[in-house]
Amino acid sequence: MRISVAADEPVGVAQDLIEELAQRGHETILHGALEESERDDWAWASEAAARDVTQGRADQAIVCCWTGTGASIAANKVAGIRAALCGDATTAKGARQWNNANVLALSLRSTSTAELQEILDAWFTTEPSTEPDDQANIAHLSAIERAEQ
Repeated sequence: MRISVAADEPVGVAQDLIEELAQRGHETILHGALEESERDDWAWASEAAARDVTQGRADQAIVCCWTGTGASIAANKVAGIRAALCGDATTAKGARQWNNANVLALSLRSTSTAELQEILDAWFTTEPSTEPDDQANIAHLSAIERAEQ
């Protein structure tokens, strides 16, 4: 799978994330502080990663900033993105299952390496729900986006 990764600083689990994705066999596209030629601010880096997903250059994205909040907000501004800030594996599983999240947002400050591995395990092994109610919610998100344009 091709994963777009963005971080506004190369601190915390930023480098661990890149290494962990490589160990899992994923190809990465790097943005922000992870790519020398790019602006490293969280809004720009997270937008770039999200656009990789919507424009087909990546299957999913993982965006990071100090708290993860700004990165998730920026990614969610891109139509078609459902970014979820996940601090644990249970939240990551729920985000994939019920929200069909296509962007994982992480805190560089509070995510430990052990938690990172657990979050990625849950994220990559959970499929979106096929339940009609869950599918209706995702369809409604798309309708909200179309109404806003």
